[in-house]
Amino acid sequence: MTALVYGLAVAGESTVRALLRHGVAVKVADDTITDARLALASELGVELVDAAQTSAERLLDGCTLLCPAPGVAEHHPIIIAAQHLGLDIVSEIELAYRWEQSRPDGPRPMLAVTGTDGKTSTTKLTVAILEAAGVRSVDAGNTDTPLVDAIDARNDDGTEMYDAFVVECSSFRLAFTPTFRADAAAWLNVQPDHLNWHTSMASYEAAKAQVFANQRPDDVVIGFANDAAVMGHLATAPGRTLSFGLTAGEYRSEGGLLIGPSGTIAPITSLRRTLRHDITNALAASALVLETGLADVAAIERALGTFIGPAHRLERLGSHNGADWFNDSKATTPHAASAAIRSFENIVLIAGGADKGVDLSSMADEAWRCTGVLAIGATASTIANIFASVTRVESVGTLERAVERAAVWASPGDIVLLSPGCASLDQFTNFQVRGEAFRMLFTQLAGQQLQGVSA
Repeated sequence: MTALVYGLAVAGESTVRALLRHGVAVKVADDTITDARLALASELGVELVDAAQTSAERLLDGCTLLCPAPGVAEHHPIIIAAQHLGLDIVSEIELAYRWEQSRPDGPRPMLAVTGTDGKTSTTKLTVAILEAAGVRSVDAGNTDTPLVDAIDARNDDGTEMYDAFVVECSSFRLAFTPTFRADAAAWLNVQPDHLNWHTSMASYEAAKAQVFANQRPDDVVIGFANDAAVMGHLATAPGRTLSFGLTAGEYRSEGGLLIGPSGTIAPITSLRRTLRHDITNALAASALVLETGLADVAAIERALGTFIGPAHRLERLGSHNGADWFNDSKATTPHAASAAIRSFENIVLIAGGADKGVDLSSMADEAWRCTGVLAIGATASTIANIFASVTRVESVGTLERAVERAAVWASPGDIVLLSPGCASLDQFTNFQVRGEAFRMLFTQLAGQQLQGVSA
């Protein structure tokens, strides 16, 4: 067997290493050849082929498997050529799943989480609950740990590091999963996103639906009760179906409690933060662990009391001149930005960024919550137009300028919220870099305030 790994960034590197560990011959190609990637290929002992100088058919010659990196879109010539040739196209989570099935002691439990927004927080919370229950687990897949690395991870004494896996499933990875299945899978929501990667919204939704496609009748299927599209797929899923929602579903909130089919799970006050999506994420995570028997309600309550969500997701940075500042750089979709906006009133909103080909207008559905909007990046004019009903709207271009203006606009009791609703790639490497830049700018601002006080 020979595999072509297409793309030698983070996931591509892990895929090459994993294939070599498992005795598979590897070819590597990339659209962009850099000195760093050439050095990495040399370290790995593989040749890195410049795809821009070689036809897709020639690259695939002699290969039985194509392993595209997540950045390789479904309309990329290499994907089209592989489909024409009838080759097996698999993401890294599909590879890992196949190898895990042949584990001598049998496969370990896999839980899966997908959705347009909320995947990372729900995945990490699920891991925290499992750890509280004494189950060694890891958030893998669309995270810092590819699943191909997680399944092979060993302690210093050679024993396996994990008892179970919680797989964050992006549409990029799910699009190429002909056999991947999870013992329990949760689909949080679906809204237009990544339409520059997928050929259509239907294609994007179909990729997400793969999280249920290969499940068995005794597997657990979990969906958000208030999302009609998700519930439509839930109705045709092969597993045992359950829903969750703020007030609807087998898993819901009621009377200040998180409730499941067997009764009370935990008081909502157990959560360190109780915004609406915090509650629904907790319900989805609870369903995953309770329905598989991997944790009990005591473990859930312990984890809820200590869990701190990942950075750049409605992360409170602090206060300046009586206004609270929040970093929500991970809100790279209108749906995510809308959820953040619904969480507050008297908002000075910083929004905009790279265009992913989606309609941004839903961000302004509750524009009344905003006292001002500062538009940045490539979509600044669009953001300014959709928030035209707000008293103060200004296109400022850069994040630095937005922070300067926000500091002037915000009054005591206001919320300054970076929730872009757009990708970051017009001005930043990724949403993390954008969020860290915002944090640094706020820290400088707060430092100036402290210096003024001490003076």
